Amino acid sequence: MYDVPVLESGAIAASVMWSGAVWVMFRLSTARAIRVLVLGIESVTAGERGVNVLAKLRNVTAPPQLSQEELAQALQQVYIDEPDGSKTLLVPHKGQISKVNIKPTPAAVIAQNAKHFPLVPASHKPNLDKTFLRQLFAILRIAFPSWHSKEALILVSHSFFLVLRTVLSVAVARLDGHIVRNLVSADSRGFAKGIGFWFLLAIPSTYTNSMALLHLTNPGACTDGMANSGNVLKPALDLVLFTSQLSRSLGIRGTAMLFLNYYITAKILRAVTPAFGRLAAVEARLEGEYRAGMGRVGRESEEVAFYGGGLRERSILWRAYLRLIRHVNSIYKIRIAYEWTEDFVIKYLWSAAGYCLISIPVFFTRRSRHVGVQAQGPRPAEGVNNEVANRTETYISSRRLLLSLADAGGRLMYAYKDLLELAGLTTRLYTLLSTLHNLPPLPMPTPDPKAVVALRNVDIGVPSIAPVFLAASAESGEQTNGNGHSTGNGNGAGKGSGTVLVRGLSFELEPGEHLMITGSNGVGKTAIARVLAGLWAAQGGGVVSRPLGKEGVFVVPQRAYMVTGTLLDQIIYPDSYPQFAAAGRTHAELMEILAAVNLAYLPAREGGWTTRKEWRDVLSGGEKQRMGMARVFYHRPKFAILDECTSAVSSDVEGRMYEHAKALGITLITISLRPTLMRYHTQLLTVAGDGTGRWTLKRIGTAEERMDLDREIVSLESRLADVAKWEARVRELERLLSVQELDAEAGAQAGPGG
Repeated sequence: MYDVPVLESGAIAASVMWSGAVWVMFRLSTARAIRVLVLGIESVTAGERGVNVLAKLRNVTAPPQLSQEELAQALQQVYIDEPDGSKTLLVPHKGQISKVNIKPTPAAVIAQNAKHFPLVPASHKPNLDKTFLRQLFAILRIAFPSWHSKEALILVSHSFFLVLRTVLSVAVARLDGHIVRNLVSADSRGFAKGIGFWFLLAIPSTYTNSMALLHLTNPGACTDGMANSGNVLKPALDLVLFTSQLSRSLGIRGTAMLFLNYYITAKILRAVTPAFGRLAAVEARLEGEYRAGMGRVGRESEEVAFYGGGLRERSILWRAYLRLIRHVNSIYKIRIAYEWTEDFVIKYLWSAAGYCLISIPVFFTRRSRHVGVQAQGPRPAEGVNNEVANRTETYISSRRLLLSLADAGGRLMYAYKDLLELAGLTTRLYTLLSTLHNLPPLPMPTPDPKAVVALRNVDIGVPSIAPVFLAASAESGEQTNGNGHSTGNGNGAGKGSGTVLVRGLSFELEPGEHLMITGSNGVGKTAIARVLAGLWAAQGGGVVSRPLGKEGVFVVPQRAYMVTGTLLDQIIYPDSYPQFAAAGRTHAELMEILAAVNLAYLPAREGGWTTRKEWRDVLSGGEKQRMGMARVFYHRPKFAILDECTSAVSSDVEGRMYEHAKALGITLITISLRPTLMRYHTQLLTVAGDGTGRWTLKRIGTAEERMDLDREIVSLESRLADVAKWEARVRELERLLSVQELDAEAGAQAGPGG
């Protein structure tokens, strides 16, 4: 009994054997054919046995299949750090691991390319102009890093095959006319010779067409860029070569009319061509807005459901969808009208012009016309009159060239439309790259040998727009103001700086000096954390000192972020698994960390460390915040900034996590409104939030702090003492209001009777 693969292989072997035997019957005598059939039947069983042997050989030579554990390990590891700084991606494929080496772009190359990406004014509209060419060449510098790169070689080879394809098209047109000429002139020898050349020419033509199409599907190159380059280069080259070939047979007047046809066609199509670049840019923007709305609803689905805002969100998405659909439909309507005109001009106008051009050598350039059939002359020495055959050859060759010319012109016009759309996409991509290149670098903190976190006379405020963006806005004629959103510079100083939330903030934290930052909402507490973390620049010329790297300062935001990956990745983020393995960390350590944040049940509940889920939706709000604290315990930084990161955690678990962090030697900088957290800190920074930027810094547990607390208690007690007076006043007001209502009712009843 054979298994399924052997039966399939045996059937294939049998079918091949029988097909071969049938073919042999036509080549051999009947008796010999019968003997071959008998031997074929006997060899089927031997073929099946041979399949088993081949299968065994294949299993020996093929690489061994990886186990599920090994595949899971590769998915967990993702890449390998190489000694030269590159990374080798591990890509599972058909039970094996394919390795792809990726070399990072050096910082010097990025800095060198920055000069090619100046900002473009916001008023610029995508079009085929100098700005588009400059943007395209700047992007191509990235796509083709050097002339000897793989991408450049693919483009050169693709262009070579396109040129060769045009040259072969001209040769085919000439050979086509030559074959028809020999047919009309009844030259059998020349006709047979032409057919032979036709098949010989078919070999390089077929290979060239296949290679030209193959380059467009090569995964190592940008398919869209290759297609656009081919759509422009090939028709343009066709126009040049076909026109030069036609000029030989059309003469001066025919060539002049040919160029006149080009000019009229270009004028007509240019007059009716819409702004496809601008339309493509608007479509991309509307599509981005719609996709962003869909993503927002997906992320915030639970919150929307709690509020019962489904109808509201649907109306928002529906409006965004309708804007996109209306724009797409308008593009379709414009395309229909444009393509009607384009088809008429390219197909019919060019065809009619082609016939007129072909007729010029026949009707105007020759003095005598022979319309009779070719025949032997009356005298023995007189040769055959081949004038009809010559005209036929000229007509066939010229007609084929004109049809190719019309096709090239049509593709070139279509390419113009594609280039307009490419201009819109290029502008969007260039705007992204130029913005990234022109962003002002964040100031590095001043290193302190004592490894402290310190702010010295720093103004905390929202950063304003960098000068380079202001210059671009000025070029576009935009009006700027001083609210920090359209004027100012990168560090917040000077004209147009952002609103200052805290002025002249100064403090210094040594290891073990835990700081709690409090104040009402919107006073700038999180802004202080952003300056400490290096996300925002310090304003007012102050100095920021802090240890560098995540080992120095680690920030846990209020909204917990869950990375795409496994359960293990959630704890070690932002480290990757190769870094986890290289550091010699173990799963036992991770279990201890999860136990410290009361999440030791997660590996068993979710299916192990390598489980991949959408953790943003799987974990609850409290679990996600506790996972953020687990990352702090994993990295063990010198300073940890906790920005309301335990607001969804119960007080008892929150206290245990704070005590554990202090036991690990982590200095805490907590932003919170919970008074219960003050016991875990040594200093209290209070931001006034009255618009003046005032702040106070006090040491917790001192006599001054106790006096402040006593004063606050006295103030609250005095306010509570006035509660009785306020309640009496409320009752008096209610009595007065009730009396006025009775008087009004009495007046209304007396009115009709009076």
